[in-house]
Amino acid sequence: MSAPSARPLLTIYDDLAAVAHAAADLFVAQAAVAAQARGVFRVALSGGSTPRRFHTLLAEPPYRDQVDWSQVQFYWGDERAVPPDDPQSNYHMAQETLLDALAISPAQIHRIPAGSDDADAAAAAYEDELRRSFHLAAQYPRFDLLYLGMGGDGHTLSLFPHTAALSVRDRLAVANTAPTPPTTRITLTVPVANNAAVVAFLIVGADKANALAAVLEGPRDPDTYPSQLIAPTNGELRLLADRAATANLKQQH
Repeated sequence: MSAPSARPLLTIYDDLAAVAHAAADLFVAQAAVAAQARGVFRVALSGGSTPRRFHTLLAEPPYRDQVDWSQVQFYWGDERAVPPDDPQSNYHMAQETLLDALAISPAQIHRIPAGSDDADAAAAAYEDELRRSFHLAAQYPRFDLLYLGMGGDGHTLSLFPHTAALSVRDRLAVANTAPTPPTTRITLTVPVANNAAVVAFLIVGADKANALAAVLEGPRDPDTYPSQLIAPTNGELRLLADRAATANLKQQH
């Protein structure tokens, strides 16, 4: 996160509720910008408790009334190797909290097909879907907004410390190994994340305080703290965090 081209903008909020509102505000703002510029808003969602909260906000007034949902294309940054109806599925969480509530057309939903036994094939299929839906040739897709979380170990997406996916630069999506079940995941790669127009970390809770301090203020060690790899090459990096998560920071960023 230390790259000069992507100096992070850290905003500190009181609690989870305030971070969720900020995440929803950002969604509405970026949707308006992208829709006006291109008639489409491409957003990649993440899993976890904070996204669940802000998805619920988006699906209700006043937020739902501020977005032209027909112009939104939904993607995911990573997924567990479980069927789409599994409670551990990031897609399933979004379906429950957002997609069904808004009656989003299946044509606007680009989930990671992670329910098969062959994770490598699922990653390849998602890469094909990205190339098709973004009309790509050889370049990386450019999300208008990519939401990320940060684990207590400093990981983001399914880019875990000391795993092979951290060094992949020639793929859009790959299978990777997680330290906790389900141990097989599918994740976007670092260059795809760094090609987004806006990357927004949602970081909540005291259990993230050590990792956030290490990522922002510790030595450069992305193999141990993969979140340090996220530095948009031509975009904005925003951190929406609560006071508990930022308690160990020594300075403002």
